[in-house]
Amino acid sequence: MYAQNGTPFMADEDLLYTILADLKRTVREYTTAATESNCPAVRRVFNDLTMDTLRIQGELYMKMSQMNMYAVPGKALRQDVDKQIQSAQQTQQKLQQFVREKTGGAGAYNQASNVSQHQPNVQQHHNGSYYM
Repeated sequence: MYAQNGTPFMADEDLLYTILADLKRTVREYTTAATESNCPAVRRVFNDLTMDTLRIQGELYMKMSQMNMYAVPGKALRQDVDKQIQSAQQTQQKLQQFVREKTGGAGAYNQASNVSQHQPNVQQHHNGSYYM
């Protein structure tokens, strides 16, 4: 796309990042619409739109990656991941305690968690450090 003076409206990389961000937002919107739909036909349409948009987003990401427009994230040290998990578990415990205090330990909130502990994939690096 070009401006009236013949110069590019936006750098290709910026334009692709904008499109990628919009595809991600669109997926969120379609997912919300699908989960809030009570009509099976409408839900199916939003599920199909979500999957199509995810496919397009994935293809665009791959093209951008091949063009070195998308930096590959670094590997996370196991100890950093463990700190994040520990912090999340502490927050969860505080929230559960808060709910117990506010509900008097009874009611719908007084139940054991039905979510199992996440066991991440771990690889040992050649120097003995653990990465995710």
